[in-house]
Amino acid sequence: MTEPGRRERKKAATRQALADAALELFLERGYDAVGVREIADTADVSVATLFKHFPEGKEALVFDQDTDREAALVAAVRERPTGQSIPQALRQLLRDERSRQVRTDPRLSDFLRLIDTTPALREHFRRMWLRHENALAAAIAVDSGLPENDPACQALAHFALEAIALVRGRADAESALDRIFTLLDTGWTAVNKQATAGERT
Repeated sequence: MTEPGRRERKKAATRQALADAALELFLERGYDAVGVREIADTADVSVATLFKHFPEGKEALVFDQDTDREAALVAAVRERPTGQSIPQALRQLLRDERSRQVRTDPRLSDFLRLIDTTPALREHFRRMWLRHENALAAAIAVDSGLPENDPACQALAHFALEAIALVRGRADAESALDRIFTLLDTGWTAVNKQATAGERT
C-alpha cells in the first residue's frame, strides 16, 4: 500500500484538528453555544478551510469518521472469513469498534450524551445512519445474490445498525448486542434457505 503523500497527511491533520477543536468546545460549552468561526480560530485555520473539509456544516464536525465507518461496514460484509455469516461479521465489527472506543476515548460517554441532548446532532446522526443503512443493504444484496431492493437485505442492514441505539446506556450492552445479533443471524439463515430453495424450484 502506498504511503499517503505530504499533502494528504496535511489535509488529514487539519481535518483532525478541526474535529478535535469542535468536540472540545462542544463538550465544554454545549453545541449551540459554539460557532464555526470560534472552531476555526481554535484550530488556527480560516472558516473557508473549515467548510472545505466539512462542507455539510457544523454537525459534520462531530462525526468526522463518517466515511470510514461506512467503508468498514461494507468491508465487513465483503471481506468476512469463509463460513462467517453476515450478521456475525457485523457483530464482530461492532464489538471491535466498541472495544476500541472504550479503550482509547475517555470522552465516549460525554460524546454520546452530547448527541442525545442536542436535536441538531440527533437529526444529523439519523441522516448519516440512513446513508450507512442503504450502502450496507446494497452490499448485503450483492454478496447474497439478491435483488438490490430486497426487503430482507434492507431489514438486516436497518436492525444491525439500530442495535447500537437499542443497547445504549444498558449495563449489559455487550450481552444485549449478542442476543440481538443471535436473533438477526437466525432470521438471516432462514431467509437464505428460502432464497436457495426458490432457486432450485
